[in-house]
Amino acid sequence: MGDEKIVVDTDLLLEHLVHSEGASYLRTAMNSFFCYTTVFNAIEAFSIARSEKEIQAVDDAMSSLKVLGLNAKSAKVIGNLFADSGSKRNRDLRVLIAGVCRESKLPILTLNPRRFSGIEHVRVIPARLMARTLPPVKFDMK
Repeated sequence: MGDEKIVVDTDLLLEHLVHSEGASYLRTAMNSFFCYTTVFNAIEAFSIARSEKEIQAVDDAMSSLKVLGLNAKSAKVIGNLFADSGSKRNRDLRVLIAGVCRESKLPILTLNPRRFSGIEHVRVIPARLMARTLPPVKFDMK
């Protein structure tokens, strides 16, 4: 594992859970980076899990990552970012995830870089650049 730190998006967690052949994007990232996720990614992943087996799988994946949260200082800054996100329609978990990344000064690795378009000062790394040999997987994480 490298010394570099990165936040993995929910789509990488979900891709890891359904991946059947070779290394998942998450496993590949964990071989190269010290991986974090955010409390908002955890909320998103658990909200998708339906069965006890799925919930346990998400819980297992979370146990291999450090989960970034909020404190009063970061909540103030992220709150401003959230307020600046425009219409209520755009106030969603992706803005909160991006805010935690921004406050932590860490890039986010995702299968869907467009998910974070329009959010300033967040470095987004497309997971496809990391491992071009893995098959494409698409999750609708609006």
